[in-house]
Amino acid sequence: MDIDSDVEMELRYRAKAALRKRARALRNAIPRDAALARSARIAERIEGIDFVVAAKSVALFHPIEGWNEVDLTALGDRLRARGVRVAYPSIDPDTRVMTFRFVEGPAAMEERGLGFCEPAPEAEEATELDVIIVPALQIDGRGHRIGYGAGFYDRTLPRFAPPARSVGVAFDFQLVAEVPETPGDATVSLIVTDGQILDPAG
Repeated sequence: MDIDSDVEMELRYRAKAALRKRARALRNAIPRDAALARSARIAERIEGIDFVVAAKSVALFHPIEGWNEVDLTALGDRLRARGVRVAYPSIDPDTRVMTFRFVEGPAAMEERGLGFCEPAPEAEEATELDVIIVPALQIDGRGHRIGYGAGFYDRTLPRFAPPARSVGVAFDFQLVAEVPETPGDATVSLIVTDGQILDPAG
């Protein structure tokens, strides 16, 4: 018996929600020192990617305090030391539209109600970027990812990539065989974990 398409889509959304909850619990269970060590290996792999080496502007994300997210704070410092302009996500509180804004460093950002540090609203908005680093709770080898469910990156990435290259980052244990696809999903063009680099294009 064929499953109605609306029912199938509802099942996919429910599967994503269940996977999201499980993935957060699993990531939160690892020791903070282990998360930082894995993050350092991810940063090292990112730095060696040819299009990152050539990049003039890179969008990173600031890790949410206490959530064991991949922490690329040191990578941002090293990129700025090389003269790369570094931007971070900024959410308009009224429209819920995400943009990226350039800052001189983490000290220039603050928590604005969403749990992570953001640039000031008056910080320069990035109209184009060379590389966008994208967080994930789970990610598959095709570049499909599970985020926190708000859809900020899914709506924002198409405005920049292409030509920007999008890089999904996660710990190796967050790599899964397949993430359920739902309308509006934006895939990343490269996946970097602490154990490997995967190119969805093969």
